[in-house]
Amino acid sequence: MFAIGYSRYQKTGVKGNRQPTRSLPEKTCRLQATQATTDELAARYRHRSRYNAEVRERVVIIEDEKDIVELVSYALRKEGFDVQGFSRGKEGLEHLRYKPADLVLLDILLPDLDGLEICKRMRGDERLKRIPVIFLTAKGEELDRVLGLELGADDYVVKPFSPRELVARVKAVLRRQERAAEKSEVVDAGGVRLDPLTQEVTVEGRAVELSALEFKLLHLLASHPRRIFSRDRLLDEVWGRDRFVTPRTVDVHIRRLREKIETHAEKPRYLQTVRGSGYRFSSEPSQLEADEE
Repeated sequence: MFAIGYSRYQKTGVKGNRQPTRSLPEKTCRLQATQATTDELAARYRHRSRYNAEVRERVVIIEDEKDIVELVSYALRKEGFDVQGFSRGKEGLEHLRYKPADLVLLDILLPDLDGLEICKRMRGDERLKRIPVIFLTAKGEELDRVLGLELGADDYVVKPFSPRELVARVKAVLRRQERAAEKSEVVDAGGVRLDPLTQEVTVEGRAVELSALEFKLLHLLASHPRRIFSRDRLLDEVWGRDRFVTPRTVDVHIRRLREKIETHAEKPRYLQTVRGSGYRFSSEPSQLEADEE
């Protein structure tokens, strides 16, 4: 009856206060069309999501505090990162060996395998050694920070922390990584050879394993032999202006580099300290011992 009344209004054009009533078949068609449109949009979204998932940067969180994992994961996903969390160190490390990440957020005080040992094993693994690591820990003493940096960490965040600050640090570390990859000039100075494309380093023909940050620091210095770089200049060039580290960080990484490339780290030939000014790379044998801090 309602359908008939609606047809009469359509055919005769009679106007009245009463609104024409849609037939049930028409309502069904409209609902089906709306559902079809919704399904199509959802399918397109899923397709785009699958595509974006392939290019999004992956962050792995190894942290045993569930609340922190959920909070950090939410903040990172909101910024477009692909995030996966693990509450056990061994489980997270095995996952990384199977599926490496772009960056790892690593707690130090884990119940099974502590973060320092995980970082050490990552730096000794050919597939994982160049993955940036940011420590998340309640241990904020300078000695703890120095130890973490000496083991190859790229940054160190003390709990409690702001999720926004952590996301900013993650982005800063990844930007440094990208800038380092863009510089493809091979440096060969005084027996030290650095290839940015493969990040391979040899000293007098001997292969040396460096972290991504150590490589970038050495590449900068070796690219400008004899030029003196202040600590602040090195921080700007290597860590970037969006850095969250102190000049002490430079000293830690220079000491690590000396231990890896120098025959006698306490009497460096390549990485020399210029008292009161900073550091420089020397490609020629020096008759004078470098000033020690």
